Amino acid sequence: MKKINKYLYRAGLSLLSLFLLLGCNNFEEINTNPDDTTTVSASLLATNVILRYTKFAGRDGKSLIADNALPKYVGYANEGQLDQQYNKIGSGYFDAMTILPNIQKMIEYAEGGVMEDSYRGVGAFAKAYTFYTLTMKMGDIPYSEAGLGADGIYKVKYDTQEQVLKGVLDELQAADQYFANGRTFDGDPTPYKGDPVKWRKAVNAFALKVLMTVSKKETIGGINLKTRFAEIVSAGHIMDASTGYYGLMYSSKNRHPLSGTNDLFTSRTILSSLLVNQLKSLNDRRLFYYGEPAGAKIAEGLSPSDTAAYVGVDVDIEYAVMNSGHSNNLYSLLNKRYLQQEACEPLRVVTFAEQQLIMAEAVLKGWITGDAKAYYESGVKAALTDVMTQATASYAHEMPVTTDYIAGYFTGEAAFKTTAAEQLKQIWMQRYILQFMQDAETSFFEYRRNTYPVFPINPTTSLNENNRNGIPMRWLYPGAESNYNRENLEEALNRQYDGYDEINKIMWVLK
Repeated sequence: MKKINKYLYRAGLSLLSLFLLLGCNNFEEINTNPDDTTTVSASLLATNVILRYTKFAGRDGKSLIADNALPKYVGYANEGQLDQQYNKIGSGYFDAMTILPNIQKMIEYAEGGVMEDSYRGVGAFAKAYTFYTLTMKMGDIPYSEAGLGADGIYKVKYDTQEQVLKGVLDELQAADQYFANGRTFDGDPTPYKGDPVKWRKAVNAFALKVLMTVSKKETIGGINLKTRFAEIVSAGHIMDASTGYYGLMYSSKNRHPLSGTNDLFTSRTILSSLLVNQLKSLNDRRLFYYGEPAGAKIAEGLSPSDTAAYVGVDVDIEYAVMNSGHSNNLYSLLNKRYLQQEACEPLRVVTFAEQQLIMAEAVLKGWITGDAKAYYESGVKAALTDVMTQATASYAHEMPVTTDYIAGYFTGEAAFKTTAAEQLKQIWMQRYILQFMQDAETSFFEYRRNTYPVFPINPTTSLNENNRNGIPMRWLYPGAESNYNRENLEEALNRQYDGYDEINKIMWVLK
């Protein structure tokens, strides 16, 4: 047993955890036929797979705040302050790989059934999403031999990041074809309700995101990124305004991670000045949905509908200063809807809004033809519409997002600029704003790619010990690997990082 990798050992327990998980997550609308064992088994496993790789299941408030602290969305004024807000990253985890046995079992149970292709599509997408996230965090990772503990492979090799990313792109291409041939399937807890047409569009939208995220490279494993991107767009099976978001809706049974957290997290989480000032400059009413007016400003007589009442914190100041300012009500806290509503907004994993912004950048890069301005405006309008339809206007401090407001948004700083350099920054900023309290890891990945928006760095407060003037670039490998898989770990470290597992090392895709 000592020779078995921690994450491979856990894989053997994943089927048991499936039933424990489903016992705590009651999705009433899952359609199953108790007389059809194949359908029921595949659908139950599909539900588990989807919940796990989207991080919908088991996520807590502190991890959500920590995710948002790293890309400088928030500061956290608590005695147990988050290291992430001061540029410290710890170890990553390979636990996500324990999804592989469930994917395999789901496909086995579906074989020969009318829904087989759809379940294969779910599996390919889940695998691609999981390994994309892991490799973007750490670099080279186990891939081709991951999950093969049952075959006696306990000490798995690390594939290069290029090999992993080629595998990710291949899986997404396969998922596209599976859903092209798929049927509506059971066990889908997302708003898509097993619709293979919508799933196919989400898969391809995510593929565009992956391609753009790794755009520092021209080719990956023989795949020309520009060509693959253009092929996906030309095929036409991508998101449109009617596709909606790919993600999950919180409810009274599956509450938002911050619901009811009050003094623990919500009342001590402060919006950053980076975020607040950008929203103000754009006259963007998402400011009123994201935060609360500073108490001190209200005491001075300002209205909650006045942008001047919203004050972000410079997240790189000394913690004692931040804590004192919080105690004196100087800053804007997280909007109370996150505390008071069980379903304040859905978890949006893939969106039409982000896809359109990515397409705008692709036009500017020459990857596709089209109107960058039209894509930009389409993406921003979609993002604002999501807020208007999915967040409660009563929490908007009398400044709700409305159809009239959206129609008049593109004036001043929000109007599309005249130079490509300025236009790119606008696109990147809108993607940054879009991911607040959603997929904050994407914003960190985008910062590494673009160094924009400019993150504040204070060498006197930074916990990045080896580069106090810099933002860390990666997570460390899991500590258990040193004990159970040292030989393969050291080979990967020598290949990438001069033999040293350190947070400032630059992974292959960023070179």
